[in-house]
Amino acid sequence: MRIVMSGASGFLGTRLAERLRQSGHEIVRLVRRPARDQAEAVWAPAQGRLDPAVLAGADAVINLSGANIGDHRWTARYQNVLRSSRVDTTDTVARAIAKLPAADRPRTLLNASGAGWYGDTGDQEVTEEAPAGNTVLADLCRVWEAAAHPAEDAGTRVVLMRTAPAVDAQGSLLKPLLPLFRLGGGARFGGGRQWMAWIAMADWLGAAEFLLEREDLAGPVNLVSARQCTNGEFTRELGRQLHRPAFLTVPGPLLDVVLGEMAGELQRSQRVIPGVLRAAGFSWRYPDIESALAAALRPEAVINR
Repeated sequence: MRIVMSGASGFLGTRLAERLRQSGHEIVRLVRRPARDQAEAVWAPAQGRLDPAVLAGADAVINLSGANIGDHRWTARYQNVLRSSRVDTTDTVARAIAKLPAADRPRTLLNASGAGWYGDTGDQEVTEEAPAGNTVLADLCRVWEAAAHPAEDAGTRVVLMRTAPAVDAQGSLLKPLLPLFRLGGGARFGGGRQWMAWIAMADWLGAAEFLLEREDLAGPVNLVSARQCTNGEFTRELGRQLHRPAFLTVPGPLLDVVLGEMAGELQRSQRVIPGVLRAAGFSWRYPDIESALAAALRPEAVINR
């Protein structure tokens, strides 16, 4: 396939672009600086500028653009950055697709979204059919997904990838925790009984390629693990695999002081089930937190097929 990708230089995008190249696909990266070669094309999503001709004849578009959720305090200003970096990019891509004649229009748009769509689900299992929650992140996901409607209305198959944090040593879930755990400072967040949404890096890559190829699948898809775990279970297993104690608890009020609005997200319970992937026959390489952490913490772990 010829695939146009935004966010190809990000954490997930870099890995997915490499995997797709290894599978024989041609990748054209959308960039906001002058293009270096024919494998790049310029766009300006903040101004809503993307020449539809860049997308003409492409088999698929993958939009992974979005500012990092976990590396800043969620001030009101940064919440605007999180929102615009997702909504403006998605709107720009979707409208460019819609402007193309049907013969030139990409068949597929894989658009990033987040498992945060569901808000706090408590102990209730939720699939793709569940409505959006009432948290800051859930509201962000709602407007983010809505921005893809022009492409869908034009007849392009749109897949909304409700992605959970990827378990990877360089990812936003593990990277900030590893130094603390290695020093024996591993701790649960709040009570530790809240369910966590997560997915192994290899499984996220596999699921994205699976969705690219399965033209019978459309709409929201939860890119999450096959088996869920609580924050307490995650903390104990990470400590065990690092051979370090992990018996501490970070109280909710302290998280609020240090992290602000994001602290609430860490303490919310999200028992998200991969309903669409499971029904479609997707196979997870690392279905449980034990195997996912083992793969992430081994330097020799191979994340490609």
